[in-house]
Amino acid sequence: MSSSSPYYLKGSPLNVRLNSVIGWLARHGISFAGTAEMSVKGRKSGKMQRIPVNPHTYDGMQYLVSARGHSQWVRNMRVANGGELRVGRKVRAFTAVELPDAEKLPILRTYLEKWGWEVNQYFAGVTANSSDEEIVACAVDHPVFRITVTN
Repeated sequence: MSSSSPYYLKGSPLNVRLNSVIGWLARHGISFAGTAEMSVKGRKSGKMQRIPVNPHTYDGMQYLVSARGHSQWVRNMRVANGGELRVGRKVRAFTAVELPDAEKLPILRTYLEKWGWEVNQYFAGVTANSSDEEIVACAVDHPVFRITVTN
């Protein structure tokens, strides 16, 4: 999957529209399978950018995985080191630390077990049933952040 430039799979117009609807629903208190709307400060604009995400819990910790790769929210998170998760009126501020590739295997496997029905298309054939080696090989293309809720 890796190439000389960071992997990123841009959403189709339909994906963008569906993300907009899912984000709107989360903002208004309707979450599907645990989705939330994440806000992160834009690294250039300074304005809060919103995107629906699938917060993932593994071994008692929460994570955000970028199925599409090195997206704008990932680039913003690397600068902001945190943001907010919203479902309805419940807003949780969090800090974020990006994981090195060597630590991603169990998080990516369990993420794919839970969310594969939605995100497998972005993992180029890698699924929850793939070998450890296949998942480790794709880890470079899928940033993972451990988040800690601060309020």
